[in-house]
Amino acid sequence: MTQAQALTILKTGASVFLTGEPGAGKTHTINEYVRYLREHDIEPAITASTGIAATHIHGQTIHSWSGIGVRRNLSSYDLDTITTTEYLARRIQKTKVLIIDEISMIDAQTLDMVEAVCRAIKQLQEPFGGIQVILVGDFFQLPPVGNQSQFAFESKAWQVLCPLVCYITEQHRQSDDRFLSILSAIRKNEYGEAHHEYLQERFVANQDSPSGGETLTRLFSHNADVDTLNTKELEKIKSPARTFTMKSKGKDSLVASLKKGCLSPEKLDLKIGATVMCTKNSREKGFVNGTLGTVIDFEPATTYPIITTRHGDTITMEPMDWNIEENGSIKASITQVPLRLAWAITIHKSQGMSLDAAVMDLREVFEYGQGYVALSRVRSLSGLYLLGTNPRVFQVHPSILAIDDRFRTESEHADVLFGDMAKTAITDMHRNFITAVGGNLTPSKKKVLKQKDTRDTAEITRELVAKGKPLIIIASERSLSPTTILGHIEKLVEAGKLTFKDIEHLFDKTLLRTLPEFEATFKKLDTTLLSPVFNHYNGKHSFDKLRLARLAFLARKVMLE
Repeated sequence: MTQAQALTILKTGASVFLTGEPGAGKTHTINEYVRYLREHDIEPAITASTGIAATHIHGQTIHSWSGIGVRRNLSSYDLDTITTTEYLARRIQKTKVLIIDEISMIDAQTLDMVEAVCRAIKQLQEPFGGIQVILVGDFFQLPPVGNQSQFAFESKAWQVLCPLVCYITEQHRQSDDRFLSILSAIRKNEYGEAHHEYLQERFVANQDSPSGGETLTRLFSHNADVDTLNTKELEKIKSPARTFTMKSKGKDSLVASLKKGCLSPEKLDLKIGATVMCTKNSREKGFVNGTLGTVIDFEPATTYPIITTRHGDTITMEPMDWNIEENGSIKASITQVPLRLAWAITIHKSQGMSLDAAVMDLREVFEYGQGYVALSRVRSLSGLYLLGTNPRVFQVHPSILAIDDRFRTESEHADVLFGDMAKTAITDMHRNFITAVGGNLTPSKKKVLKQKDTRDTAEITRELVAKGKPLIIIASERSLSPTTILGHIEKLVEAGKLTFKDIEHLFDKTLLRTLPEFEATFKKLDTTLLSPVFNHYNGKHSFDKLRLARLAFLARKVMLE
């Protein structure tokens, strides 16, 4: 099933289990559905199994949302307490759509408690009190905590809900056929010698320089290994540290939940030369959760860190917010620079990330799904460097193998069912659901326009460049940093949407005279990255100046091609 087909089913109001392999686009599909609901004035309840997963989707944990907290059992007294708590009753009573992400990490008992609370507050005997429930996740990934825990699909709540299965089969993370065959073999419990031969090519003996000296993120099973390596590497850098302290507002318990799930620490110490990882998504600035980079400087006016990514983009990392939202309003938020030290990270915290490359020590993997999660973080076999493995890395939980076949079959049936329907019938179902939950059939123009502006940000920059406006003026008019605008221009030049003639006005006479020297230096160092050239000149030339020079080379190259 494709993302588009799954989205069509979601819009009917049917309860759904949305699944697929890592990189299939589950989060993208959910984000598109949330956008669609909000356009029609329907505010979904967005939750996840853990704090980390919740921050990825701008929601809160299902435990906090439902009021069950850390309970492992729900007595009659507990249920009465929750249902008579005014803010909880009001929250759940208003809910028409409930999204639960990373469902693999929620055990059967927890899902049963959530279902009981929804039914009691809604005072309806329908599953979850008649709420559309969307369960999102992949059971091949990290399981519920505790050896005795049952999976969510084994719960009574799942059985009575009987969700339609949408198994997305697209792949947007991995494009390496050999690597895909390894991941697929693990999912089918068919990992064998041929697959192991592929992985043997990726074993390295030394974690310090597995790829010709390039610094890569290490994935470990345990927090202690991660903390030790990050602290050790930061201390090696002799330059002074800049400290960024997290700010917060809102109810203490909600703030605590946000902090627990945030990948950026409360106190972030950074130095020039530190290896870092972005912890949020920003389409505007061109980075995602998992983008790797190096701190190259701090802005003089704001002290915000400036990083260069592995792809050579230079980005000023301004503070961002992590929010808990309810019915369109922010109940709690934390603000921090969206970075963390990234010489190392735990496998658990890497779930949901996409990495270009990583060094993995999988010798101490201790639970089903942990090795699979680690391996599937990288996009290709060439980006994988293994220090070691153990047999558990390639094992999947026995209960998952049989149920996965059933899920795939059910998804095929759902695909056929909706594929055979007339388009008018499906459109009627979409409209009927919006009406039934009190939405507005006419999309909100204001929200649609806001989305359009975000998507066309580079095009807005192109129009201003084409008018001959200087870089600093464009940055000012767009309320963006010059480095962000330069990133737009580089991508536009690469795409053939701006020529050298279009951008020539951005280069002053001094820069144009020194272009041959800069070009010779880039060639001599055999690099397109800015940091080696900056270091070659001992900081004599700024990063922005070197980036403009690189932009000129790129524009000339594209013109010649």
